Order: sequence, then structure tokens, then C-alpha cells
Amino acid sequence: MPEQTSTAAKIGNIVVWILQIALAVQFVLNGYALFTDQFVAKFDDIGFGQWFRYLTGVLEIATALGLLVPRICGIAALALAGIMAGAALTEIFLVTGGGLDDATLPLIFVVWALVIAVYRREQFLGLLRTRTS
Repeated sequence: MPEQTSTAAKIGNIVVWILQIALAVQFVLNGYALFTDQFVAKFDDIGFGQWFRYLTGVLEIATALGLLVPRICGIAALALAGIMAGAALTEIFLVTGGGLDDATLPLIFVVWALVIAVYRREQFLGLLRTRTS
């Protein structure tokens, strides 16, 4: 029976790595897009200024790259979930003409990132343990 558990764990690990890689690619592209002119109007509408667009792009790319580093992938996924939760709330409450429809994709990314964070919680807990030791 332990062999089945080991096989299931290996398959689960492979599936989560595929999810991580796909999410990382998506957010490197998203982050890069924030450095182009296509989001200028949206960030003007939000009212935080263009510096916030650049900060968001840097954070998205940094967390995307963090998803590819085994030691920090859990915390990167958790951070990305937070960024996307903020994006969803921004779409609902701050973007003119926004709403729940515009928040759907960020909410999907929140769930996706949280699935990874929960699966990779041992990496996150391991970081906490080494910091408290």
C-alpha cells in the first residue's frame, strides 16, 4: 500500500508543478503587459497613479518567478493570491464600469494560487521554522 501512496504523491506533485509553471508563464506575461501602454487608462481610472501599475507588474513577475523556486513556491503562490484578491476588489469597487464580471478572472487566479499554496504549505512552514530557529 505505501507504494500506491508514493505514486499518488508523485503524480500530485507533477500536477501541481504543471499548475505552477502555467501560472508562472501567465503572470510573467501579465506583468510584462503592465509595462506597456495597454493598462494606462485602467490605472488612471483606479486613481493610484502609474507608479502603481509598474509596482504591480514587478510584483506579478517576481511572484511568477517565485513559483518556479521549490523553496519559496508556497509563499509566492500565497503572495500571488493576495495580489489577485486586491485586483478583484479593485475591479469591483474602484474601476468605473467594473464589477463582479470583471473580477471573475482575478478570482479564478486567487483560487488557482491558493490551491498551489495549500499543496506547497510544507515549503512555507519550513521557511517559518528556519526563521524561528
